[in-house]
Amino acid sequence: MQSFKQRRLAVLATILAFGLIAAACGGDDNSSSADEGGSGGSGSGSAKGEVNISGSSTVLPISTAVGEAFQDDNKDATVNVDGPGTGDGFKLFCNGETDISDASRQIKDEEKAACQSKNIEYIELPIGFDGITVMTSANNDNVKCLSFPDLYALIGPESNGFKKWSDAGKIATALGSKTKLPDESLDLTGPGTESGTYDSFIELALTGIAEDRGLDEDKAATTRSDYDASPDDNVIVQNVENSDSSLGWVGFAYAQQAGDQVKEIEIAKDANGTCVAPSKDTIADGTYPLSRTLYIYVNKAKAESNPAVASFVDFYLKGLKGFVEDSGYVALPSDKADATQQTWDGR
Repeated sequence: MQSFKQRRLAVLATILAFGLIAAACGGDDNSSSADEGGSGGSGSGSAKGEVNISGSSTVLPISTAVGEAFQDDNKDATVNVDGPGTGDGFKLFCNGETDISDASRQIKDEEKAACQSKNIEYIELPIGFDGITVMTSANNDNVKCLSFPDLYALIGPESNGFKKWSDAGKIATALGSKTKLPDESLDLTGPGTESGTYDSFIELALTGIAEDRGLDEDKAATTRSDYDASPDDNVIVQNVENSDSSLGWVGFAYAQQAGDQVKEIEIAKDANGTCVAPSKDTIADGTYPLSRTLYIYVNKAKAESNPAVASFVDFYLKGLKGFVEDSGYVALPSDKADATQQTWDGR
């Protein structure tokens, strides 16, 4: 796992950018995570060993904050966290190279088969909620709300080559939308195919429409290919900031961190339907149409053979609410958090 160690400084830089060090180390304003998850950096913990985590860039801030707090409490433990994307994380996990896989979607059938081929059993643990935030420039006053049909017309697999927002008007109208799309350049940016955010966005917003329009299964599971893709959510946010007619999508916490540098677009599930803004409340109650669950997957054998892995997950779940909220995401309600704990306890 040398590659994780080499990239760890970059990960910590990301956390600094998000202002999470205070939460991770149990600072005065955000001490709940450390207090709930351990002794708040006293160094009195007895866990020893190494824990290797890779996967979702969305879950990355949460797991890194947990890792920092866990290391503060357990001086003989090392936690290496990387965030190349959910898909790339599962490749490592199902090859036995990591102990825990962060995921912004559930594991796919082909990934399950890959794990099974290596005799890797895992424990799926929901840890919180996120909403995929669709954004444009803070200077773009022409777009306030987009429906799923609008998003399909702009980003779906039939929109390759569209240079302007208005180019998508014909498809949007055919899908029943009355949204007036501006006659401005469409500077599109978003996550790449390695990202769970990419997969979740397609599953939630695009696939159903694509299938209704008669696209085959493979094409229905894609976006248009001609956009500026990046595995780095911060790069996507910067791309949105840098163009007055931009359109992009990232996890909720990254958009929130950008503040008034971007404009979060309200989303309606149906053409001309009710527009809902992303917020902690609308994500928690599911009224925001692009809400999703975040997960960690734990290698069962490694949790049994490496005490540091089991201790780390214990720590993670004990302070779960604080870690998730301090990282800018939405905590599980108590019944779902209890179910996650019961799944772990019953392993």
